[in-house]
Amino acid sequence: MIVFPAIDLKAGNVVRLAEGDMDRATVYGDDPGEQAARFAMAGASWLHVVDLDGAFAGEPVNAHAVESILTRFPGKVQLGGGIRTREGAERWLELGVARVVIGTAALKDPELVKALAKDHPGKVVVAVDARDGMVATEGWASVSDLPVEDLARRFEDAGVAALLFTDIGRDGLLKGCNVEATLALAKAQSLPVIASGGVAGIEDIRALAPHTQDGIEGVITGRALYDGRLDLAEALRLGAEM
Repeated sequence: MIVFPAIDLKAGNVVRLAEGDMDRATVYGDDPGEQAARFAMAGASWLHVVDLDGAFAGEPVNAHAVESILTRFPGKVQLGGGIRTREGAERWLELGVARVVIGTAALKDPELVKALAKDHPGKVVVAVDARDGMVATEGWASVSDLPVEDLARRFEDAGVAALLFTDIGRDGLLKGCNVEATLALAKAQSLPVIASGGVAGIEDIRALAPHTQDGIEGVITGRALYDGRLDLAEALRLGAEM
């Protein structure tokens, strides 16, 4: 199971939000590249990066910070936030991003996502962000009337690398990962699922790791790492055992 340490970007800083609320941001540093290098030193081979400003603006905002991460991190970077056009996605792939994460466009323009996944197999991840089981978009500012399972099934045969499932109600709150909902989504369709939102410590990693055979590809963790509640090296070791 892949453990993805997260770097969320707001105004060039490394931050974490509570429940996706931009007004509830905690700043953890002003050098994203240095943070990426520290995660690499701990053994991370994947990194999950989100341009939070971009998610709300609908276009990349923290490009300079992302580029500094790409320069300092020797592993693979998965990037989301404001990627809503073919040109935007392909620009990042050309710059060395391993996977682009697309959320809002997956709901509003599914044919774009399918075309991108066909042309770039294994490089497109669909973000399935949920609030009370319904898909949220526009940086989580808007909630649709579409159940998460229905959105996921639209992309089963499109060449998408994985689904990124986030329980917004737990994100950044250290409430524990919603293992039940993540597992239900993995079993409801055939794409691998990455868990996100609420990871509080090693017990969440331990709860998810046995379910790789059920379709859980990985887990994203942010605040627990920054607050010292989760040791990244330990989490990576546990993930590698499964």
